[in-house]
Amino acid sequence: MEDRKDSELKRFCSRNLLVILGFSFILAVVALLAVGLTQNKSLPENVKYGIVLDAGSSHTSLYIYTWPAEKENDTGVVHQIEECKVKGPGISKYAQKVNDIELYLAECMERAREVVPQSQHQETPVYLGATAGMRLLRIENEPLANRVLNTVTNSLSRYPFDFQGARIITGQEEGAYGWITINYLLGKFTQKLRWLNLMPKGDDTQGTYGALDLGGASTQITFVPQNKSTESPDNALHFRLYGKDYSIYTHSFLCYGKDQALMQKLAKDIQFQIQGTGNYQQCQQSILQLFNTSYCPYSRCSFDGVFLPPLEGDFGAFSAFYYVMEFLNFTSGETPSQEKVMDKMKEFCSLRWEELKTNFGAVKEKYLSEYCFSGTYILSLLLNGYHFTADSWKHIHFMGKIRSSDVGWTLGYMLNLTNMIPAEQPSSTPLPHSTYIFLMVLFSLILVIVIVTAMFVFRKPSYFWKDTV
Repeated sequence: MEDRKDSELKRFCSRNLLVILGFSFILAVVALLAVGLTQNKSLPENVKYGIVLDAGSSHTSLYIYTWPAEKENDTGVVHQIEECKVKGPGISKYAQKVNDIELYLAECMERAREVVPQSQHQETPVYLGATAGMRLLRIENEPLANRVLNTVTNSLSRYPFDFQGARIITGQEEGAYGWITINYLLGKFTQKLRWLNLMPKGDDTQGTYGALDLGGASTQITFVPQNKSTESPDNALHFRLYGKDYSIYTHSFLCYGKDQALMQKLAKDIQFQIQGTGNYQQCQQSILQLFNTSYCPYSRCSFDGVFLPPLEGDFGAFSAFYYVMEFLNFTSGETPSQEKVMDKMKEFCSLRWEELKTNFGAVKEKYLSEYCFSGTYILSLLLNGYHFTADSWKHIHFMGKIRSSDVGWTLGYMLNLTNMIPAEQPSSTPLPHSTYIFLMVLFSLILVIVIVTAMFVFRKPSYFWKDTV
């Protein structure tokens, strides 16, 4: 009885083998085409470039970005390939010597000429955004600030790129673009999908990171608060990115960057006689006087009467936040506790100047002389200004780069101006490259197996039909 059943099974399989092989062949071909069309992988040479100059209060940096032309709206595909630091101070310092600006910018612009392929020069946009240094100059002398920008415009227009203009960005823009940069590079705006993008992951409501930026002349705090309603409309911004709405809180404190804060402190101390003591507690008490917390017209404030909602989620701290922490050796590994940072600052500030020069001989004396203040100021700003606690401090991540791109406002600025962040979610999200390769190999192997089996059937049909007679 069992032999009869086995014979009938073999007879069924052999009679339908060609149908099965044909069906498998069609499925493998369709799968290969589907994966290929979904991926829509651009050719290696089909890339675009963009250039942004960050004209800060203390220096100017040029960043070159690149991305596959067919994937402009995919999160994380834009990445930085070059950074060039312009030699000299910020452009606001050239207010009385604007004729030197062209030479000032020349070296980095020539470097951009070399990095961007010549065939792409005319299609590569160039943007210059000036921040707090120029905001201060405009407050002090607007005609002089305009003269600086006009000279910058004339200088950059001489290069073979698609120059899009030089402008002073607002503190609110600086905070918002920094927030966009962090979350774009971390992939927070779009959700990664499984298996041909058909099945969403369970954690499709992953939260965004807040952004903490510290420059020479200003500092910005930006994040998505838990409560979307705000007591201060001036601090609210609304975005629709990749099909999702974001209501963010942002504020920029002009004159509270580390350089301007130091000048404020020295101005307050000048009436008493300035004398370094190497005493961390005294330095901290002096710095705390910079933050006026006696007045708050809202339910909750940071300082100087500025509204601040309860802190929410993780924060990326970059620019001078990162550079100072990097000097203190706190940027590798997990975020150090605030107690550990305080202990390190107490130890560092107590060192004699001769000891510092001996221990840190490679560091410029100007920067070395300011690290005690800068580190103490950062602690005071975060703990007393923004009201981070021992618990919320653990959610601060000091960031210099994310996936080889510098963290700052420049990438977000370019993404916004080139319209590379759509309001709606793209209809088809390309697969991760590793998944794409795996599926292509898998379906190709299936196709090869089907073809080889079919050839074997036609060459030796008796092997499959011998038991059916």
